[in-house]
Amino acid sequence: MKKRIFMYLFFFAVLFILFQYMNEKTIFESQENKINSLTKQVAESDSINNVLTDKVAELDYFTLLGNENAMTYIENLGMDAEAAQGLVTEAIYESNFGDVQNPLVPIESQDGKMRINKVKFLNHRWILADFTDGTYWGEVLIEYFFDDNNQLLLTPIGGTLYPN
Repeated sequence: MKKRIFMYLFFFAVLFILFQYMNEKTIFESQENKINSLTKQVAESDSINNVLTDKVAELDYFTLLGNENAMTYIENLGMDAEAAQGLVTEAIYESNFGDVQNPLVPIESQDGKMRINKVKFLNHRWILADFTDGTYWGEVLIEYFFDDNNQLLLTPIGGTLYPN
């Protein structure tokens, strides 16, 4: 009888060990599959990030702070490019205030006063600005220049009004 009990215990132990091995193998394969899928996702997101980084660098070239030559020009005037951009932006937005038509918008409004909403620096000379009077809207190209005394001069070059 003792012999049979030991034999049953031995078979039970072998079955238990076999069950544990299969269970651990399944868990290991599941985790391996998860790792592989996550590795693929990271590789895909890295490629997407690379594409987006390239696009941002391409789009950022036509800005004051993204164009090294434009920044060098401003810095040669003795100014910080970021501070100059802030100064010019502030001057453009200040031209919105007052009772008269904005002098930087070359198109007369029919329903109020044209006001500049957004400003996009193209380089160390030109700005593209969006304007509206609430009904009509358009864009204006503005030239900015710092004279010998670092005084800011703003000159509208041209504008366009979008059809309603």
